[in-house]
Amino acid sequence: MKSLHDIAAPAKLNLFLHVTGRRSDGYHLLQSVFMLIDWYDTLHFELRAGGQISREDLGAALPADDLVLRAARALKAAAGSELGVHIAIDKRIPAQAGMGGGSSDAASTLLALNRLWKLGLSLEQLGRIGLRLGADVPFFLGGQNAWVEGVGEQLTPINLPAGRFLVVKPDQGLDTGRIFSDPSLKRDSEAAIISGFFADPFGFGRNDLQSVAERLCPGVTQALEWLAARGLRGRMTGSGSAVFAPVLKHLELGSVPGRFQVRFCNGLAAHPLLGWATGSSLSVGGF
Repeated sequence: MKSLHDIAAPAKLNLFLHVTGRRSDGYHLLQSVFMLIDWYDTLHFELRAGGQISREDLGAALPADDLVLRAARALKAAAGSELGVHIAIDKRIPAQAGMGGGSSDAASTLLALNRLWKLGLSLEQLGRIGLRLGADVPFFLGGQNAWVEGVGEQLTPINLPAGRFLVVKPDQGLDTGRIFSDPSLKRDSEAAIISGFFADPFGFGRNDLQSVAERLCPGVTQALEWLAARGLRGRMTGSGSAVFAPVLKHLELGSVPGRFQVRFCNGLAAHPLLGWATGSSLSVGGF
């Protein structure tokens, strides 16, 4: 095997996001449901001898030291591989959107290189590497929609009903750290239960980060108002700035402001790379 092409890295939506507390180390305790959607980045991997790792941007330019390169280096170090790789990435998932694009790219990189370099690491082993890269990486490695708790590391696989969503990303992005450090952030939501969520999976709860995000980023409010004008009840995903709303029938969008990226997305039952490594990285308690 010399190459792997058209490797998918899907985005996710937080169907709800509650902040239930804060640990002594400053990390926030969360509850959420992560749903995979069909908005993808696409990666291509070419095997290289000599150990060199390089990256080429086919779409939007990435930072010089992004999660793709960090994931490749971390896997190489953990496995002691002497092989290298050239990675080309067509970046389509917007950054600073709360859609997990960088974490998804890292997870697909770990899965692809585990195969390309013939390392044979399990999902549990990849998950320990991924968690050091970002709290969302194990979710994308596990490949299933999930009920999420703790600081994002406690994952319980769940089956979600099929859903279609209108996703809107304003031109402004949001820094996650600014939201979680804001003194006005609600940090005391009552714990939810899975059965309560399933009574109304696409309408349950709220996003506790949204009010802070709207104050910091007017584009979030503008995007929500644009959805509301079309009869849709939107909410923010993750720490923003993208928002989304379930769509139950045919919808004419009308004019779309140039400052918005707008896309209809479908929920995915599973990650396209599900089964690329052995074991199950989704488990209560995380890694």
